[in-house]
Amino acid sequence: MSTLFLTDRDVSALHDWIAAIEALRAAYAAPMKAQMVPPRSMARGDGIWLRGLSAVSPTGGHMGSKQIAASPRAGCASYLVSLFDAHTMALAALIDGNQITAIRTAATAALAVDALAPRRPLRVAMIGSGFEARSQLQALHAAREIRSVAVFSPTPASRQRFADDFKATLGLDVRAAGTPQQALEGADVVICAARSRDELPVLLGEWLEPGMTVVSIGSTLPEQREVDVEVIRRAALIVADMVEEVVHDTGDLIAATRDGVEFGHKLHALADLIGQRVPGRRSAGDIVVYKSVGSALQDVATAEMLLTRARAQGLGTELPVSIAPVKK
Repeated sequence: MSTLFLTDRDVSALHDWIAAIEALRAAYAAPMKAQMVPPRSMARGDGIWLRGLSAVSPTGGHMGSKQIAASPRAGCASYLVSLFDAHTMALAALIDGNQITAIRTAATAALAVDALAPRRPLRVAMIGSGFEARSQLQALHAAREIRSVAVFSPTPASRQRFADDFKATLGLDVRAAGTPQQALEGADVVICAARSRDELPVLLGEWLEPGMTVVSIGSTLPEQREVDVEVIRRAALIVADMVEEVVHDTGDLIAATRDGVEFGHKLHALADLIGQRVPGRRSAGDIVVYKSVGSALQDVATAEMLLTRARAQGLGTELPVSIAPVKK
């Protein structure tokens, strides 16, 4: 089989939130060894970096990687996902990974919320109104019924535009809140997608109410902060997509460790939660946190879903040449 190339436009045409969430549910529920999803690596230069993530899919017959080349100084990045057939070693697909990152992050968060939040129409608080926040709400809307949404971001026009857009496109009851505390009042789920520019936490534990489910996706490096130490202290359960990386590579957990907060006994892998190997929320009043740094398992499962849909729909570009597996 030849190699299929999927552009960013192809990904837009093929994307489906429910299909992405179910692909991730199957991947996280399947038996998996730690070596199938190794830690990410990062090469750093002068104002540039290249991050690599790789995984063997437990469900779809592929193994793959995502590479991110970024220049924070220049304000640009490129994303590439490659998939290899796990039986023949043939290069099955090359995919523009720009949207995959947002899709898999939001779809995995929706999967976690579905497992952790109360079984009723959800009242959602959004901290942030940008691209990631929009993806988070779209994915959660596909996974669960939403009763209401309150959104806060520092720019009044941005949060109002967010509210207006979701009222118009999804018919949701969305209001713009003047402060984060106002957004959190009475919420079941709090989604943080707005890391501050000065790396001060945007969510404080003192604002949380019993029973809340917190999603934090914005702190993925040691220098980044999104939630304060009190959030970690008050949590009865912390679920992480990549446990070791969440503990050692995120500013939020590094700060909690530095402050002497004991959280190891309440920290569990998302795979163990979805695979029903550990219990989720133990009581209605528990505060639970889903903390994400992103995982190649998410990228590969999402890419497999896109490739399957592309083959079925005849989308994408067959490359005229590819890489031939060689005997070793």
